[in-house]
Amino acid sequence: IIGGRTRVKVVKNKLAPSFKEAEFDILYGTGISREGELVDLGSEIGILEKSGAWYSFNGERIGQGRESAKEFLKQHPETAKEVAGKVLEKVGLKRMAAEPSAPEKKEKSKGR
Repeated sequence: IIGGRTRVKVVKNKLAPSFKEAEFDILYGTGISREGELVDLGSEIGILEKSGAWYSFNGERIGQGRESAKEFLKQHPETAKEVAGKVLEKVGLKRMAAEPSAPEKKEKSKGR
């Protein structure tokens, strides 16, 4: 066993609606599986096409089954970066990530 699928239910939250659920993979010694999230979100919003057990991106098959697709994205970081960019763009976060905030100017206090 190298990890597990975890389902989390947010009971109390001041910034977003409460009682929402999230499901993700936690890999021991690594943390949350970024590739697993890309496969899940990409197929959910239509960036990765799922035909039977096969996952495809831009017409190219990337793996038969979720684990194979995760392994493909892990071995091909440029494809994973492209999928991540399209996911962020589709959910409306690309614009915010592309515009870094201006650095704040610090005022020096005059010591007396």
